[in-house]
Amino acid sequence: MPAPGLSGLRLYCAHPGSGLGQMAGCGASPYWAYPWAGGLALACYLAEHPQAVAGLRAVDLGSGSGLVAVAAAKAGARSVLAVDIDRNAVAAIALNAALNGISVATCLADITGGPPPDADVVLAGDVFYAADVAARTGPYLARCAAAGLSVLVGDPGRTFLPAEGLGRCAEYDVRDFADGGPTTRAAVYRIRPVPA
Repeated sequence: MPAPGLSGLRLYCAHPGSGLGQMAGCGASPYWAYPWAGGLALACYLAEHPQAVAGLRAVDLGSGSGLVAVAAAKAGARSVLAVDIDRNAVAAIALNAALNGISVATCLADITGGPPPDADVVLAGDVFYAADVAARTGPYLARCAAAGLSVLVGDPGRTFLPAEGLGRCAEYDVRDFADGGPTTRAAVYRIRPVPA
């Protein structure tokens, strides 16, 4: 299906009759089977502001369906690495990259305990949806910003979004969980380095 609000970007998505949740063993459609509001906002931002990634090495943290990674590649990123901890998400990323005729490298790992990646830009759509995830991603993204990387986050105001250290870049009205959810306002933020 066309990604909502993104001309020319398509994704393989689950629908109620697909049975994907049963096949994946999780009952409901898995998180990587549809775009989330924060990822949609960040993808829209990259489409409107390709200079944020054009010619740069980008890492998409918690890539899920690969929406943000695909958007970064379509915006002209020199290279894109999509990182996720779920092997099915990594497979979905590869399928969605191929569907859009672009190349995205994938990494099946939790990189949040390590150093900042060898990249110029770190992208993170909807990584503050749960306390345990936010406890890992928040400090990691702050380390990336402190190391001089540009860090962009898309989020619709989820509970565990940090209250400080964010500079709002743009806002978008997007569907949360694609066609299955309500329209919501989601923002794109730049994580500001904390002064030493």
